[in-house]
Amino acid sequence: MSTEPTSRPALRVEDVTPIAVPESVTLAATETARMAALLRALDPEDWRAPTDCPAWDVRAMAGHVLGMTEGFTSLRRMVTGMVAGGRRAGDGPFVDGVTAVQVERNSGLDTATLVRRLEVAGPRQARWRGRVRLLRPIPMTERINGEDETWRMGFLLDVVLTRDTWMHRVDVTRATGRSHELTPDHDGRIVGHVVAEWARRHGRPFVLHLTGPAGGSYVHGEGGEEITIDAVEFCRTLSGRGPGDGLLATQVPF
Repeated sequence: MSTEPTSRPALRVEDVTPIAVPESVTLAATETARMAALLRALDPEDWRAPTDCPAWDVRAMAGHVLGMTEGFTSLRRMVTGMVAGGRRAGDGPFVDGVTAVQVERNSGLDTATLVRRLEVAGPRQARWRGRVRLLRPIPMTERINGEDETWRMGFLLDVVLTRDTWMHRVDVTRATGRSHELTPDHDGRIVGHVVAEWARRHGRPFVLHLTGPAGGSYVHGEGGEEITIDAVEFCRTLSGRGPGDGLLATQVPF
């Protein structure tokens, strides 16, 4: 992976367009397909490797990804998963309850079946997320940067679910040492959108040089901190998987 800053002109974060239908459908389908291809290439010992999510090895993480993917292929599946997750969470974080149920429900699958089901569910999930309309304005509360935020369901459907799979693909490649497929049109688009959201959250000027195939240069305001970092490491830091100082201490949801 290249460690040199990209030679492309810096892009103003104000010029990064939102991710919305139909682009969000394409990104979702591509990301799930890449995750499935990565999992299919793993050796038996790879599935037992610990990941950057301490409670999960690769096998458990894959069970979560499958559960999340299948859970957003219909309204019934989505509601059923959320109700079960809420019961499991109790007084704890809702998302922890949902993911725990996903992992548990898929724990008995052999890995070949898990991957095959992910390959089938990926395109279905992307299409369903793209055509849902009535759910999009519904508010939901999530906690990030130590504060409760209110999102619209559309943000989850168009952006966060794809980011989640993308970051878990990062987790799996780090855990197993497998090659990480990264392209400017897909991964670079996801990363660029993360940059724009990060900039809105902290609101301070910067010049950011992201290296690697998913990288690019971004600018916000005049002057400010100048940062050079690998694009994947930038996202890992903003997800809380690595330490972040200064502007990199501002997290975004993955």
